[in-house]
This record gives sequence, structure tokens and C-alpha cells, in this order.
Amino acid sequence: MGVDLHLEVIAAEGRRAGIERALRDAVRDGRLAPGVLLPATRRLADELGVSRGTVKAAYDQLVTEGYLTARQGAGTQVAALPSVGAEPPEVAARARVPRFDLRPGSPDVGTFPADAWLRALRRAVATAPSPAYDYGDPRGRIELRTALSDYLGRARGVLAPPERIVITSGYVQGLSLLTRVLDGAAIAMEDPGLPFHREVVRRAGGRVVPVGVDERGARVEELTGPGKVSAVVVTPAHQYPTGVTLHPERRRALTDWARARDGLIVEDDYDGEFRYDRQPVGALQGMAPGQVAYIGTASKTLGPALRLGWMVLPPHLVDAVADAKLHSDHHTETIGQLALAELITSHAYDRHVRACRLRYRRRRDRLVDLLGAHRDVRGIAAGLHALVEVADEAEVRARAKEAGLAVGYLEEHWHVPGAVAAGARAQGLVVGYGTPREGVYEEALAVLGRVLNGG
Repeated sequence: MGVDLHLEVIAAEGRRAGIERALRDAVRDGRLAPGVLLPATRRLADELGVSRGTVKAAYDQLVTEGYLTARQGAGTQVAALPSVGAEPPEVAARARVPRFDLRPGSPDVGTFPADAWLRALRRAVATAPSPAYDYGDPRGRIELRTALSDYLGRARGVLAPPERIVITSGYVQGLSLLTRVLDGAAIAMEDPGLPFHREVVRRAGGRVVPVGVDERGARVEELTGPGKVSAVVVTPAHQYPTGVTLHPERRRALTDWARARDGLIVEDDYDGEFRYDRQPVGALQGMAPGQVAYIGTASKTLGPALRLGWMVLPPHLVDAVADAKLHSDHHTETIGQLALAELITSHAYDRHVRACRLRYRRRRDRLVDLLGAHRDVRGIAAGLHALVEVADEAEVRARAKEAGLAVGYLEEHWHVPGAVAAGARAQGLVVGYGTPREGVYEEALAVLGRVLNGG
């Protein structure tokens, strides 16, 4: 039958010429993509109020010019036009994707539990009440908030009543919403830390203040200096990018600071489920649920494409954050929420996390086997990345580029650019072992070893 087709035919050009021009322009500017099946000549003639012969003549002319293709029994389709000066798609894709990718920040998306997700999705859609397809609560579906309340309590030690949970479209939205609610406040962020998150805070109206990180985690004493800091964003289970765990004394000092100053702790628990050498460190939120906004996400456990995250908020912030969410995007899409709730309540989520934990531990072990005897490798007790110290990042970066290897660099994470060059900061590679597919991981490690050894 072909697609529905809207054409602006200029009568002054003549019917056939007007149809030809309208179709030609639609193909050129991409409104009609290659392969699209055009309406049958009789149907388009009826819609335009012209004779079938006029439409057929226009189609024939554009076939001759190469804009359309026509085969007996297959109808008339839009032809693929070459783009002048453009690289073939596969060449452009190769240019964007490094040959060996050990950058941090992503899981192995090839482990996404497609079968389990599909079963959960079918179950969710089959049992969803009709109102689930309408506009919903900005806090998120009660099914997912209830499922998360149970899961976060038993797996992460989070005190998470459903009424204090807000579902978001990932961590970035949660951080942005909190910053907006704090309304221009000074927010301390770990140094080193992820530059993108600092920019999120700035664009949401916050003022970023660095707080140093050492071998015991965030230096809490820096929060009590001159100037009022209203909130601090921390990664206590596995600091990004150094990989240290916030020391128990620092955890207590941080919660004491929040109580004394009426401050807010934003806990980024981005990879808290992945701890390898002992039981996972419980969330900081369990020590001070009235002072901690806990943010988690499915991006590392399932995949970033789902865009599903959650906040567990102190009671006094729930309404304000829900209102900010309402005026941001009303609510996170519902069907994915229902599917994730089903995945959690069926315990398929737990099984998937356990399988991933085992897989990533094996990858971590292979990385340590390769580098551990010759390099200072840090942050290996948990997560999906490790910090490998080097003497000269610039030199290693040049060798990595030549070898087609992509990794993260500690220099990129400091609040003050150029400090590394001045000799004031440590240097190192942030190596992610979650990103590569299993089939290329060993080769990527071998390339990393050669790059570090100057080969």
C-alpha cells in the first residue's frame, strides 16, 4: 500500500511538474528515506485529485532521474542517493569507535538479559491496569517504587519507603533535579571527579566547590572551611575515579557534618552492587536517612539505554523534587518501570547482578594479573574500573592513540585544568574493564600492557 504521503504541489507549475518537484525535494532533503515504498499511482492520484496517468508519468520521470526505483510486483520505492563528500556509514562508524575500548563508565552491554527482560515486559504489559498508559505520578509507578523499597533495603542497606522514592530517567536527571531544588546553592564535589557531573550541576544553577580525595576518600574537614556549602556529592562505595572506599571515620564525620550544618549528602551509588573481595559496603544513606539523598541507576547493572534511575530522598525534599520532576518531563516512561519492577520481584534482577559480578570479577583478576606485579593498580576491590598510576600521562596517551587504544586519563578529572602539567597532581589511567565484549577483552589487555611498557 505504501506510506501516507503529504506533498505540496504548486499548481502554477502544472500538475505533473508539480508532483515531480515535490517528490524530488522530499527525497533530496531526507523527508523520504531510501527504501520507502511510495503510494500506488491510483491512490496518490485520488488523494491529489489528478489522473492516474499524471502520477505514473511523474513516477516514471523520477525513476529515469534515479530518485526512485520500480520493480514489477515490488512497487515504487525511494532510491538511495550518494552524499557528495560523505564517508560511507561503516567508515564513519569505524572512525568514531576505537579499536580497543577500555574507557570507564559503561558495562558490557552484551550481557543485557534480553530474554529475562522480554519475559518481564510481556508480564508487565499483560497485567498493567488501563491507567498505567495515562499520564502518571511524577514520583514513578508504585509497582517499581515498592519493588525498589524491598531490593534497596536488603541489597544496599537503604531505608527506602516507597513514598520517599522518585523514579528518574537516570542519574543525571536526579542530580539535576536536586540541584534545581537547592536553588543556586554551593555544592561540594569530589576532586578528582567526573567533569560531566560538575557541568550538570552548573547548568542546573549550582555553584561547584571542590572537596579533595585521598586514600581514605573525601576529605570531610574541607567542608567546614570558609563559605557555606549546602550539599556534597560523594561516591562512598567506590570513589570515581580513584576507586577508594570512604573510610568509616569519614562516613561518621560526613553524617555529623550534615546534621550539624543542616546539609545534604548526595550519595552516588553508581556501581555499589559490584564488590568482589568481600560483602558489598552498605550505602551511606542507612546511617543518616534524613540527611542523605541516595541515587541509584540501572545503567551499570542492566544498560544505559533503559534510562531508569531512582532517588531515595529525605522526607523534606520529596514534594519539591517531585514538583521539579513534574515540570521537567512529567514522569519517566511507564512501561520500562513496570518491566523493571517485574524483573526485581521475580528475582531475575538479582540473578543477573550475581552473574555480572562473577564475570566482572574474572575480568578484574585478568587485569590485575597483567599489571599487578609491575604497576600500582588501585580501586580493584569493586566496580568496573581501576586506576593505574603512570609517570607521564601525555607520553602514554600518545602511545595509546597510535595503538588504537582508548582509556580514561586522571588528568581529565581534576577540577583545576593544567595541575598535572605543573606537577601538582598524580597521574594515571582510568581503565574500564566493563566496556569490551568478552571476545576482544584479552587482546585489549595485551595492547594495554604494550602501551604501558613503552612497546
